[in-house]
Amino acid sequence: MTLVKFANGQKSHAVNPFFSDVFDSILNDSFLSDKLSSRVPAVNISETENEFHIELAAPGLKKDDFKINLDKNVLTVSADKKTEKVEDGKKFSKREYSYNSFTRSFTLPETADHGKIEAEYTDGILKLNVTKKEEAKIQAREIAVK
Repeated sequence: MTLVKFANGQKSHAVNPFFSDVFDSILNDSFLSDKLSSRVPAVNISETENEFHIELAAPGLKKDDFKINLDKNVLTVSADKKTEKVEDGKKFSKREYSYNSFTRSFTLPETADHGKIEAEYTDGILKLNVTKKEEAKIQAREIAVK
C-alpha cells in the first residue's frame, strides 16, 4: 500500500493537482532531503556562572579529525574525514569514496577568556568549554535596605 500526502487545497494547481501533489511528496521526502542537505552538526550552546559550553553532535569521527582555531573573537571548529573502501572481485573492481567535512564558527563574547578554552570528544559529542573572565563572573550579594 502506498500513501500519498495531499495538500488539501492549500496550493492552487491549475493544470493537474494530483500530478503536482505526487511530485511534491516525492521531492519533499525526508530521505531525499537528508541526502541533499548540507552535513552541519547540530549545536547546543549553554552558559553557567563560570563558563560557556558548546556541544557539537559529530558521530563517526575521531578526535584527530577535528581542527579548532581561534582568530580574534571567532572560534572555528572544522573536521575533514576521507574514507576509501576498496573491494576486488573476480572480474570487477569497486571503489567507494566518502568525504565528510564541515566548518562551524562561533563569535565569542567579550567576557570569554581566550586563554582558557578546553575541548573534549566523547561518544560522538565534541564539548568545548570556554571559561569566563573573572570580572565577567556574576558576584552574588545581598544589598541592605537603609
